[in-house]
Amino acid sequence: MSEKPNDDMNDERIDDAAAEGSQGSDGDYEALVRLMKENEELKDRALRLAAEMENLRRRTARDVVDARTYAVTNFARDMLTVSDNLRRALDAVPAEAKEAGDAGFKALFEGVDLTERAMLSALERHGVKKLEPQGERFDPNFHQAMFEVPNPDVPNGTVVQVVQSGYSIGDRVLRPAMVGIAKGGPKAAPAQPAEPGPINEQAEKDA
Repeated sequence: MSEKPNDDMNDERIDDAAAEGSQGSDGDYEALVRLMKENEELKDRALRLAAEMENLRRRTARDVVDARTYAVTNFARDMLTVSDNLRRALDAVPAEAKEAGDAGFKALFEGVDLTERAMLSALERHGVKKLEPQGERFDPNFHQAMFEVPNPDVPNGTVVQVVQSGYSIGDRVLRPAMVGIAKGGPKAAPAQPAEPGPINEQAEKDA
């Protein structure tokens, strides 16, 4: 008679321990799920941060290259004006005057000519190149049409006269070539699609 109550008490302790074990197991599982979720969030944040840093690195490298290539843009454009004036001075001298002039005049002419060529050569070393559109198809990205010339012997839109030379710097237009284009000839063959290239936004801003 005296042992039965003890048995009942032992059964109650076992049930309580089992209940506590079950609750502890559920708590551990929930904590594990929470930690796994936080770990995934941290990994995702780290990946996004790494991608942002890589994009920043690429943008910075591109900006450095652009700064090196186009730093002289405004200066080069001003120097083209000087070169134009030198060329106008040379073109204004008649051929007869060149031949009939004395030694001093010829030396002056040759000096101006040499100065113009040296200036263009220096600009070319800094990435400035002269456009040679004569005989090419008109391209509004590089040429500015000033007038049309009736000419049935060449395709429509062919550059037949260059009024003012154009120049580019890197892959941007520094100054478009001012040209006259043919009108009245056969239609030009369709141009091949150009590969995507950098947009000349900076050149437009500097213009």
